Amino acid sequence: MRRHRLVRVPSSSANLGPGYDVLAAALSPTLQLEVEETGEFFVHCELPGVPADRSNLCVRAFELLHPVDGLTFHIRSEIPVAAGLGSSAAAIVAGLCAADHMYELDASLFELASKLEGHPDNVAAALLGGFVICPGDGEPVRFDPAPGLEGVLVIPDHEVPTTAARAAMPAEVPLAEAVHGAGHAALLVLGLAKDDFSLIGRGLRDLLHQPRRRHLYPRSMELVERAEELGAVGATISGAGPTVLFWCHWQQTGALMERVRSEVADGDVRRVTFAPGGADVREL
Repeated sequence: MRRHRLVRVPSSSANLGPGYDVLAAALSPTLQLEVEETGEFFVHCELPGVPADRSNLCVRAFELLHPVDGLTFHIRSEIPVAAGLGSSAAAIVAGLCAADHMYELDASLFELASKLEGHPDNVAAALLGGFVICPGDGEPVRFDPAPGLEGVLVIPDHEVPTTAARAAMPAEVPLAEAVHGAGHAALLVLGLAKDDFSLIGRGLRDLLHQPRRRHLYPRSMELVERAEELGAVGATISGAGPTVLFWCHWQQTGALMERVRSEVADGDVRRVTFAPGGADVREL
């Protein structure tokens, strides 16, 4: 009997303001990977710029665990590439999960995904869903999204390479910034745990990475700074950017989307939910 698997993996937003390389959340747009033993190696993906050969991230991740000869890969994705929404993490997690499930390998998926991605936050959210804390020593810790919490994404029509965003960060930061980051990350996690939107809004403020990367996405930072004026609890740059994630209560989402759309002439505005579920594999 030919093995055949379907994997769905959520997108993700990393950093969440003050939680640089530590905090992340799974979001509702998904990547879907179908892998089947057909006797022929083939990659089908209609997304522009995504390779349809062994350099494809889904394939590379799969091949970490099992040869891909004789396998056909079909990839469909709602996650834009190089927008700060964890497209590479989703692809890596999808490939690893497909191989692990198809061949019953019981692999250390988080460790493998983190090494291939280069940092742990997006892959942890993609694997586990919900909100994740990546402490840097050991496995991530997951907790459920706050009830009623939703998001609005503004996805600009330009890309920010992760390498450029990483290059903007210094090796050392002032003590006051480190203290501010620790304090506000703690406020954010407490607000999410208590379903306290006032604390969530306070906790989203960042002095560490967003100001230093402003030159990469000036328009996005203007929107972040106007978040409350536009009707959100707050806003953050998603991952390396340039996507903006507005945080709101579900009752605010409709009005917030109208205001944001009136401000954004070029770019994709989407309503999203914070996804409680992570990677899911189904046998076909």
